[in-house]
Amino acid sequence: MQTTNEAVNLALSKAIVDQAPDAIIFADPQGMIQIWNSGAERIFGHKAEDVIDGPLDIIIPEQLLQGHNNGFNHAMSSGQMKYADKVLTTRSMHKDGTRIYVDMSFGFVKDEAGKVLGALAVARDITERQANDRAQRLRIAELEKALQEKNAGNS
Repeated sequence: MQTTNEAVNLALSKAIVDQAPDAIIFADPQGMIQIWNSGAERIFGHKAEDVIDGPLDIIIPEQLLQGHNNGFNHAMSSGQMKYADKVLTTRSMHKDGTRIYVDMSFGFVKDEAGKVLGALAVARDITERQANDRAQRLRIAELEKALQEKNAGNS
């Protein structure tokens, strides 16, 4: 039986996950989504009730799917995660088919005995930042080209 303090902590933990602005996704060892918070709904466009017990494939672009599946299956079978404790910038898919950029971090969720219960991903939409960075790089390249042309004309 839970104590009052444990129940309060559990409710607080649930509220934090549910209300976090970033996507928080938990998938069981078979890759089926078990937790999909409001941040995930906002970023990826899918309602939790539509994705719970479904595969992670819904947010992974087709060209990345095989690599994701291989990595996920390897992580679950070996207990080793390639991108654990790192932030990975990658492409993802919104429900409407739009490709988005996300910064994702990954980790295992384990029970008290250390048994892997599944994988956790936290994601932040960086699509706008990525577009701004690309526009800035293009503008710099244009300015460098114009400067080179001007300098070549002055020689």
